[in-house]
Amino acid sequence: MAIRSAGLLLYRRVSSNIEVLLVHPGGPFWARKDEAAWSIPKGLIEPGEDELAAAIRETTEELGFAVDGRFTPLGEYRQPGGKIVVAWSIEADPVLDVNAIRSCEFEMEWPPRSGRLKSFPEVDRAAWFSPPDAAIKLLRGQRTMLADLLTHLE
Repeated sequence: MAIRSAGLLLYRRVSSNIEVLLVHPGGPFWARKDEAAWSIPKGLIEPGEDELAAAIRETTEELGFAVDGRFTPLGEYRQPGGKIVVAWSIEADPVLDVNAIRSCEFEMEWPPRSGRLKSFPEVDRAAWFSPPDAAIKLLRGQRTMLADLLTHLE
C-alpha cells in the first residue's frame, strides 16, 4: 500500500489576483535547492487518523499556527516516488505573515557518518507566490494541485 500524506493549499486574494502559500523544506539536502523544491504544507497521515485532521495538524506543525475555515477537497495526487498526497484548499487571511512561521524540527545525523545528531526545522521558510511563479517553485508532483485549485476558483 502506498504511503499517504495530507496537506493544505492555502491561497489568498490580493486585489483581483490569487497567491498561494508554499513552504521550503528545511535541512541540508534542500538548503541550496529552490526551483521545483517547494511544497504545500503536508505530512504523513497517522494510522487511523482522519485525513483532513492530518492535513490541519501537519500544516499547524509546519507553520506554527492553526488554520481554520472552509476546507475544499482538491483530490489525491500520486507523487513520482509513489506516495499519495491528499490535498484540500482553504482561503487564508490576506495579511498572513509568512515571516512569522515557527516550524517544528526533526533530527538527523549531520554531517553524514559523523555520529552527531543535529536539529533542523521541517520548514525553513514560507512565501506567497503568484500561480505562474508557484508552478516553477512547486515539486513536479504537486503542480496538478495548483491547476486544480485555479480551476476550482474560476
